Amino acid sequence: MTHKSSTTVMPLLVILGLICQEVGAAVAVNLIPTVGPWGVVAMRLVFSAIVLLPLAIVSIRRGGAISWKHVVLFGLSLAAMNVFFYLALERIPLGPAVTIEVMGPLVLSVVASRSWKGLMWALLAATGVALLGGSGLLPGSDTSLDPLGMLYAVGAAVMWAAYILTARAAGAAMPGVVGLALAMVVGSVVTLPVAGAIAGAALLSPEALALGFAVAVLSSAIPYGIELTALRRMKAETFAILLALAPAIAALAGLILLDQQLTWAISAGIALVTVAGVGAVASAGRRAVPAAEEVSADVGFET
Repeated sequence: MTHKSSTTVMPLLVILGLICQEVGAAVAVNLIPTVGPWGVVAMRLVFSAIVLLPLAIVSIRRGGAISWKHVVLFGLSLAAMNVFFYLALERIPLGPAVTIEVMGPLVLSVVASRSWKGLMWALLAATGVALLGGSGLLPGSDTSLDPLGMLYAVGAAVMWAAYILTARAAGAAMPGVVGLALAMVVGSVVTLPVAGAIAGAALLSPEALALGFAVAVLSSAIPYGIELTALRRMKAETFAILLALAPAIAALAGLILLDQQLTWAISAGIALVTVAGVGAVASAGRRAVPAAEEVSADVGFET
């Protein structure tokens, strides 16, 4: 692929990865009534581990080291981030959930920038989140977001920041996808017993297994594969800026796939956070890139 074609195609691939991620989240919303948030998390982590483990085993057989301390911390933060996110999706629309969650890596980017511009973008994002929280109190708005759902989304934001830090440490300690694959295993071990106790035999129904596999492929496998390809052929700053579009893409996915209508206040809040995310990464430059790159490993890309 020539440099010119790579410049054109790679951003489109990253956008495709984000779309797949949010379509996967939409599938998860339809699966939650059957197996619950814990069930969705467990199925996503189990199937993702099955996909990634063969690649990790190759690295381990070639002499790759395993740091179990980093694996456990990475796995726990990964599981907690996903549990909080899907608990939020059970109560609030996809767009606002992703918008609040993305505040985690956004705050890290602002901290990394150490600039007044970064603070300005953070204040803009905070204004956007305030619009989400006060949407039911504003003139012309008759819909408010569930407070507990918003709290779960805040938990997902905090754990996404923790995920970034533990992912970075695991990536430095272990080669390739070893850390991520083993973290998926740890997350599966933590969440599967809870999911089994809550959902029971529903986890094993053919329809639930098919949807769970779809969530894993759409939200983890495809975005991760695109990330590996894109980061080899495009500037990391550009990649990070494209990732900041996640709230807007999530809102569109919720509208088109789930018929989740949003009030003008919530839509404005999502727009402000999206603009703040793009601005923060652009202002921070290369200093903010490590955090943005680590974000994409899951949510992985997400969420």
